[in-house]
Amino acid sequence: MSKQNQGTKLADESRDRVAAELARLRERRHRLEIEVANDRGMIGDHGDAAEAIQRADELVGLDDRINELDRLLLAGPARSHPKDGTLPAGTEVTLRFSDGAVVTMLVISVVEQTPLGREAETLTAGSPLGLALAGHHEGDTVSYSTPQGQTQVELLGLKVPR
Repeated sequence: MSKQNQGTKLADESRDRVAAELARLRERRHRLEIEVANDRGMIGDHGDAAEAIQRADELVGLDDRINELDRLLLAGPARSHPKDGTLPAGTEVTLRFSDGAVVTMLVISVVEQTPLGREAETLTAGSPLGLALAGHHEGDTVSYSTPQGQTQVELLGLKVPR
């Protein structure tokens, strides 16, 4: 079968390319994770510190791409959403996670927009969860990909900035 049902899943050839990229990224992530672990406590000068920061940043970028590809393999291409398919920065979402925890989070465009002291309460619009929430409404149950696999969250509240 060269195409999946109703165009919601990836074609076999595309799935193979995504799976190959995912395998390469996971291998690179594993090697980089070891380097980052070795960086802890081993920083000698500003150059070493800059390289350690660069490796840590690359690790975060790899995690984001791995999550994106996992979601793509599990759910197929994202449904089309208005504009760029993300929630606008400044949106507040109230979510109930699978463990029962209810959290209100502020959607931001880039990590640098994180308000001081609210690091645990922010959600980047381009993250797997942020992308999954786009186009949904209060009361919806939303599935998204994590490194541990597919999970769900209930969207309890959604306040879009004016």
